[in-house]
Parts: sequence; structure tokens; C-alpha cells
Amino acid sequence: MSAHARARRLIWTRRTVQGLALLLFVVLLAANRPTTGLAPDAPVGVFFDLDPLVMIATWLSTHTLAGASLLGLATIAVTLVFGRVFCGWFCPLGTLHNMVGSLRDQFRRITPRVEGYSRWQRGKYYILAALLLLAVCGANWIGVLDPFSLLYRSLSLTVVPALDVAVGAVANAIYMGDPHLGALHLRDLTEPVYTWWRNQVTATELRVFSGAGFIFLIFMTALALNLVRNRFWCRYLCPLGGLLGAFSIRPLLRLTSDSESCNSCGKCTLSCPAAAQPEKPDQWLGTECFGCWNCVDACKNGSLDFTWHLPTAKTSSGTLDVGKRRLITSLVAGAGGLALMRMTPQAHGKTFNPALIRPPGSRAEREFLQRCVQCGLCMQVCPTAALQPAWEQAGLEGLWSPVLVPAIGYCEFECHACGQVCPTQAIEPLTLDVKKKANIGLAVIDTTRCLPFAYDRECIVCEEHCPIPTKAITFELRDVELRDGSSRTLKFPVVDPDLCTGCGICETKCPFQDLAAIRVTSAGEDRHPDNQPVLPGGNDPYGQDLGY
Repeated sequence: MSAHARARRLIWTRRTVQGLALLLFVVLLAANRPTTGLAPDAPVGVFFDLDPLVMIATWLSTHTLAGASLLGLATIAVTLVFGRVFCGWFCPLGTLHNMVGSLRDQFRRITPRVEGYSRWQRGKYYILAALLLLAVCGANWIGVLDPFSLLYRSLSLTVVPALDVAVGAVANAIYMGDPHLGALHLRDLTEPVYTWWRNQVTATELRVFSGAGFIFLIFMTALALNLVRNRFWCRYLCPLGGLLGAFSIRPLLRLTSDSESCNSCGKCTLSCPAAAQPEKPDQWLGTECFGCWNCVDACKNGSLDFTWHLPTAKTSSGTLDVGKRRLITSLVAGAGGLALMRMTPQAHGKTFNPALIRPPGSRAEREFLQRCVQCGLCMQVCPTAALQPAWEQAGLEGLWSPVLVPAIGYCEFECHACGQVCPTQAIEPLTLDVKKKANIGLAVIDTTRCLPFAYDRECIVCEEHCPIPTKAITFELRDVELRDGSSRTLKFPVVDPDLCTGCGICETKCPFQDLAAIRVTSAGEDRHPDNQPVLPGGNDPYGQDLGY
């Protein structure tokens, strides 16, 4: 079989694998839909387990590994043999880049532009070096730029909610407008679709996430850059691509060229999405090549082919030259970024942000940030949308990490799914019984807004919704004198700090929707022994010696 014919078959095989990998990613994302109390049966975090960048960064920052993350070694092994085929064949974000890039190719089909290798493609190696330095110093910021984290976060926190809004708006408009032709009602067709969407895809009421617009803008910008340069993100910015490129310096499968039969037509260069220099026999860049076989297919003279070589065989390809000065500069930039992240009292445990409420099972903040890859798995599986991407709550180091916002939702008492889906165990997989007793915060009553305290009005909403079997919120009966001189007995809520777990349902359900009269803060969280406002044994309100 000729090299050209073999390339055609492999290209169609690659496209099939790319489509299946993208489909698997979407299926696993859908399988991670929120269901009260139950963790998904599907391996929703398998893409992160296969990500060697997540594996290495977690090991560098914590010196430990979550069990399944060792699958990243398989990706490295494949890369050592075939080169960056993970980027060209398997990465779902890379597949989306290909799809957008194909639109650009259609616009330039008449007058194609040659895009050779650019030194700016070294950028991904400098980004990788800076991120790995941060990981060594205990600041795992890999998830901000890791392709799997970026794609999952973008789809689950922006695209799926946007689709939910669109589906709901269209279905409601048809239902209310009731367009019909005789006995045939359009809503009879749309309502089953809407019901299926609600039950099988979103599995909950409409959920929205703070800062989703900015996350979506980054995602769309990454895709739109393909209209400027094909696979722009993969060429210039992707730290995972940089890592796999470093392992592809001497792959066993390499591109070889017959200079005698080559007529320098440039078709291989036009077809190469990575600018790996297939047109230069002695300067092909295995560190950039995606193994897509486009160049071999484009060569009608049969001058190009991929052949096997021993790892010890001298390479006739180009080398990875990142430049020592630029590499040192990137490391200095990483150190500067670390200093910027840590220049706050909160970063050193001097203060605690009351709004920084982490999911139950979260590790101490420093170790949590060493593990969290900002993937969004925990946020998507949360049935009440209580988990939101952090912005200022955790500082720059904790950008887009999960934070519980009781004003939006509460921690469901019968649910522990967030710890079950976390791919790096930044949130430990607690059993349901242990999770029910985990303290993530403490409810505090604002007497200037609470209806019995401030307005002499009856209200027992917080006590009614408290899920603790023995009730962490109880009432004290007090006689109050009203404005007209009469008196009445009201129930005044009291929070028991020994029972309250900080789930936040009292704040979520409080009649004051703008600013709740009972609010949960991070005080009393189990993961920080210093953030404890209630001293041991201090449960007597009348000033007696409490044995402190």
C-alpha cells in the first residue's frame, strides 16, 4: 500500500477517533448531571485521569497522587512512541479547534495562505515552565489553562445553562402562545422534548453561575483564534501541548522525506495544522506534529511517510530550542505570579474570608488549592447550584475553584456527590454519614433584619427548613411589647453552634431575598482549627465560669 493510500485511511480513522472522543466527553458531561444524594455511576473524571499535566502538577504540589491519575502515564507512553497524537487524535478541545479551523479553510480555499513555523510557538513551553514552577511552590494553577479543565468548565458552567435557558424560553413561548392547526397543537410536540431535557439532561431547575459570561468569553476567544491561525491555542498557548511536545523530541514514529522526489510544491505545509515543517526534510519538528497524516496525504509524489526508528537512532529532525534566557524569564514570571498570589493576609492564614465556604470534605485551604484544577465537575453535579466558581473570595490563586454561596443554593443534606466526582481529591470522598456531620460554616442571625427581632413579626422559616434531625435552629419564647402598648409572645430563633453544619439552607430560604436575615459564614469550618469563633465549653450565655 502506498504512503498516500495509507494516509487516507489513517485520516478517516483519526476523524472517527476524534468524533468518538468528543462524543464521549459530552456523554460523560451529561452523565454528571445533578441527582440528589447520588454520585454518577459513569467515570466522569476519566479525561482528567488521562491528563499527564494534571498528574504531574498535582504530584509536584502535594507529593501525592489520586489513584486513577496514574493513567496519565499511559498518555506519556503513547506520546513517546507516536508523538503528540493525543493532541491530534484524542483531545476534544483540539477537535473543536479543528472544526472551527475548517471554517477558516473554506474562506481561504481560493487563495490559501502558507503558515510556517513561528518562534512564538515556543510560548506554550514558557507557560508550562511557569505553571510547573507554581506547582512546585504549592500553587496549582494548571486548571486555568489545562484544555480538559477549560473545556469542561466552559461547557458545564456556560454552554449547558445557556442551552437550558434557550430550551425553556422556546418551550414556554410555544406553550403560552398555543400555536395550533385544528386539533394539532405544537406544544404536544415540544412538551415531551422539554420534559426529556429537564429529566435527562439538566435533571434540575434552571441553574446559573456567577461570572459565566467571562468564562464563556475566554472559551469563545480560544475557538475564534482558529480563524486567525489554525489550532492557535494548541500551537501557542496549551500547556498540555507543551508537556507532550517535550516528550515528543524523539518519538519512535517519525516523518521521513525523500528529497529527490520532492518538487517543493508546498502542499504539505498548507495541510499541516501544527506548522511542524514537513516541507523541510532535516527540520521536521516532532515536538509540534499532531500525527494527523495530512502532509503525507497532501503529497502526491509519495515523498513523505512516517517510519519507525529506534529511540537511540540519531534524529534528522529539528530540535526543541526554547532558549535559556527566555526559559529563565518564564520561571521568573512564575515566581512573580506566586508572589502576587501570596501577598495577602488571607493567603497566609492571618485572616479568613467569611464568604469562602468550601464544599464538605474540602481539605485545608493551602492543600485544597494544591489539588484543585478548577474543572467544574463538583459545581455541575451540585443539585442546588450552591457551588459556584470563586472570584475574589479565594484570591487570584483560587480563581474558579468551587465556593458555596448560600444566597444562591444550599448544601443538600442527603448529597455527597461533589467529593465523589473530584478528580484530584481536593474534596475528599466522604461517606454520606460522615458528610452529614461535616462543618463547612456557621449560621449567624442578623437581628437588625430578622422579623421577630426587628419587626415583631412571626417567622419560623429557618427552623422549619433546618435539616439536622435534632434541629440546629430552635426558638426561645419571649414576650414583646407592641407599639399600641399590647404584648404578644413571639418565637425568636437561636442557632446551636454545636449542631449547625453551615449547610446554608436557612439563608437560602429566608424571606429576606436581597440580604438574608440569617447568613452562613466560613466560621466554624472543620478544615481550619483557627477559624473557630465558639470556644470549647462556652455554651452558657449568662457569664458564669465556663472553664475556658
